[in-house]
Amino acid sequence: MSERCDLVVVGGGLLGCLTAWIAARDGARVLLADKDQVNQHASGQNAGSLHFQLEYRMVEAGPEAARVAAEAMPLHLDAAARWARLEDEIGEPLGVRRAGGLMVAENADQVRTLRFKAELERSWGLDVRTLDRAELDVLAPYLAPGVVAANLSPLEGKADARTAAPAACRAAVRAGATVRTRCRLTGADRVPGGWDLTFRESDRAGRTQDRTVRTSAVVLAAGVWTTGLGALFHAELPTVPLALTMTVTSRIPRFLPHLVQHAGTRLSLKQSADGTVLVGGGWPARLARDADGAPAFDRKHHLVPRSVAGNAGAAVRTVPALERVPALRIWVGATTVAPDQLPLVGPVAGAPGVFVATGGSAFTLGPSFAHLLARLVSGRSPEIDLAPYDPARFTERSTV
Repeated sequence: MSERCDLVVVGGGLLGCLTAWIAARDGARVLLADKDQVNQHASGQNAGSLHFQLEYRMVEAGPEAARVAAEAMPLHLDAAARWARLEDEIGEPLGVRRAGGLMVAENADQVRTLRFKAELERSWGLDVRTLDRAELDVLAPYLAPGVVAANLSPLEGKADARTAAPAACRAAVRAGATVRTRCRLTGADRVPGGWDLTFRESDRAGRTQDRTVRTSAVVLAAGVWTTGLGALFHAELPTVPLALTMTVTSRIPRFLPHLVQHAGTRLSLKQSADGTVLVGGGWPARLARDADGAPAFDRKHHLVPRSVAGNAGAAVRTVPALERVPALRIWVGATTVAPDQLPLVGPVAGAPGVFVATGGSAFTLGPSFAHLLARLVSGRSPEIDLAPYDPARFTERSTV
């Protein structure tokens, strides 16, 4: 007889671990399965930014694209509130520090973008205001003289991407969830009342065995693997994978309390508790591909030297003190967005009992995604209207 549980969560990143924790805490029998190790992929490879303002990638295509992206603001506001209490609820430090976030501008066009963006964000309820240079001289004297204005959101900050998902995983285990690593979902068959899922487990020696689990509900929390996993359930879940560049510097005395982004280029930077500075913001890397040209997510992706240089140049131009700080490590992380840059969140059309969340700022939005998924799995209505994020919106009429 196959193993039975109430919920299988596929994916051991921050979102998957938080979903497993909430569902187990609420009394469900939960299995969390990851094909590799917990926190091995996007949740552990990103910079841990907690950014609730619209990012540069959301405003660079113009006002209409920004208005569409702003439809995710209810998720951002909900996530901001949940990050504020998450460490207490989990019972472990997650490295959450929220000293505020600045999106800076260096010219008149970028200032206009800031003012448009701030008005749009305030219309959704985000606390954000535009500071002039005199105010920045007091608040952020580390910024370059060429920075003429910035939008400040007091809610923004950072968490520790190295420790957040493992801490959530430990909380899930304490709540009663079972966690299996090196456990890849390979098949899904509809049965009365749920699904029979087939997993291929491997040990350290490479030996494999198949295991079948019968479950009432499934949550797909697997980032770049979402589209492929959706196919196991005969569902279309369109996502766009991205490989992005990240850099961490050597340790330097603390001088940078804020999360810093830029209104005119891809840049995010912040200083961690140990003094290193994390530099990112979405500069592209190159996805590894298989012989057929399809992305090969199980392989290492490739740095693009021009992106490394561009990212570093943007960082130094914004915060000149970084010019003499050596880079300690540069790496590529893979993430995914939906074609319209809004996330996919909700039930999977044509696959009863299957739910998904991915896309966009999945680390920042992880606590909100997890809470919504746990409510859906238990049959409760979400407190946020999920229609704009309906996973079926690209293929058929919304089902939410």
